[in-house]
Amino acid sequence: MNFKLTIAAASILLSATACSKREKEDVTTEVNKTGSVETAVTVNHLDSAYDVIVTTHKVWRNLQEYKTIEYRDTIPSLGETNTEAENADGDTKNVRVEKDYEIFITVK
Repeated sequence: MNFKLTIAAASILLSATACSKREKEDVTTEVNKTGSVETAVTVNHLDSAYDVIVTTHKVWRNLQEYKTIEYRDTIPSLGETNTEAENADGDTKNVRVEKDYEIFITVK
């Protein structure tokens, strides 16, 4: 009975390790410029009422940038919030800043 429990625990641990490794395989620090699409998404504050979301796609082919495609959309601003800021001397001060959108990307 103890042997079966040990085998089961080892199997679960091995499966979890295999899944963790597989998740990290897709993480990269540089773009494959022989053939890929590099995408960047930013949100810029336009004014107190609106922000602009900018989506840029760089198409890489044979180590050269083949084309850059850019989309801009105006979206409503999230307004402002109070936060604590620190300067280079370590002094803190309450300041009012614009809220930022969080960006989530789903790839299928």
